[in-house]
Amino acid sequence: MLLSTQRGNPLLPFITKVPWEHAPIPADYQVGASSAALFLSLKYHRLKPEYIFERMKGQITNRYLLRIVLCLVDIDDHQQPIRELTKACVLAGYTLFLAWSPEECARYLETFKSFEFKPPDLIKERVEDDHFAKLTDCLTQVKTVSKTDVLTLVANFGSFKNIAVASPDELAALPGFGDQKVKRLVDAINSPFVMEN
Repeated sequence: MLLSTQRGNPLLPFITKVPWEHAPIPADYQVGASSAALFLSLKYHRLKPEYIFERMKGQITNRYLLRIVLCLVDIDDHQQPIRELTKACVLAGYTLFLAWSPEECARYLETFKSFEFKPPDLIKERVEDDHFAKLTDCLTQVKTVSKTDVLTLVANFGSFKNIAVASPDELAALPGFGDQKVKRLVDAINSPFVMEN
């Protein structure tokens, strides 16, 4: 749903993936039962800087759990206004999203609406549960060790324990393992896993 004052907004023609309608709501866009967005163009903000701050203090604060300021960055000198908006959003409990085109603004609104009933863990990083995936994730944390290198290590040593106790000479004999890669891998394995204070 969107507020009727948004009729001439240049992003409306780009909202095509979700249905929308005009409604008497306190926010500019309602993207869920407890989620709403205020739209702000930095050109407009430059003309009327008090506008967004007054809107953020209104009824929207008590009515919605997720409060968003969707900001269209349409001026060249945008650093200072964005700094001010960021501070105001943090203090007022809003989330600030920046977009550089009306199309991008529309994509954000469509994404908010389409994820309305999705669980939060849907956007979390997916970590594989199998042993090889965990071993790959662990070993590729060492700079210059690639997934191909992990395959080589596992094919030659079989387990993390055997990799950890392998001598630098044994590691250097593997294809793709030069002195620098061997040194980084050995240093990573032999360094303490707990950071000292």
